[in-house]
Amino acid sequence: MNKINPKKLLNSKWTALKPVNKEKHFLITKVDYDENDEVVLCLLEAVISHRESEVFWPDLKDDAQWLQGWK
Repeated sequence: MNKINPKKLLNSKWTALKPVNKEKHFLITKVDYDENDEVVLCLLEAVISHRESEVFWPDLKDDAQWLQGWK
């Protein structure tokens, strides 16, 4: 289980264990919070293609899907 502080998500690096479109290295480029400081939006950007996609940020805790950093 990856430990994640929601306040430190922005600009963090992630590696997908099951690459999509041959992309496995990602960077968190945007994080939005609500009035209770809960994460409501988290955007991942592929390093190679710069394709952006929204991710449910608690999914990043699943070490069967994601590794923190670039591996």
